[in-house]
Amino acid sequence: MLEIALQHAFHFDAVQIPLNVMDAHFRSFQDQVLPLLVKNGIGVEAMKTFGDHFILQSRTVQPIECLHYSMTLPASVVITGIDNMQVLDQALEAARTYKPMTKEEIAALLVRTRNAALQGRFELYKTTSHFDGTAHNPQWLG
Repeated sequence: MLEIALQHAFHFDAVQIPLNVMDAHFRSFQDQVLPLLVKNGIGVEAMKTFGDHFILQSRTVQPIECLHYSMTLPASVVITGIDNMQVLDQALEAARTYKPMTKEEIAALLVRTRNAALQGRFELYKTTSHFDGTAHNPQWLG
């Protein structure tokens, strides 16, 4: 999509992409898309920090670590859903305690999440139609 946009002199101001600790290991937006966005001066809106709740179900990483990891990447903003006060407090705590992760901290986190991430089991938006509104509502296509 980015290549076609560039060929037609179209410039995206910002693009929303999933960036999280599991993405680094499987069909990676971080490796395949993020560098192109940065190179072309396109704002990066990081989403799916928890892969909905599935990444946390892997029991390999804590919520604050997920947020700090995504915040360390060259994203313009990290979007996190907040559906209750506990999650709001968690997001505020992540913001209060944030400092960019070191290369060593990132490497250790990626080692810890690697085996869980390899098959995309915790990133259902990559491997299933679970989050595909069109698949669940074919009438939208007319």
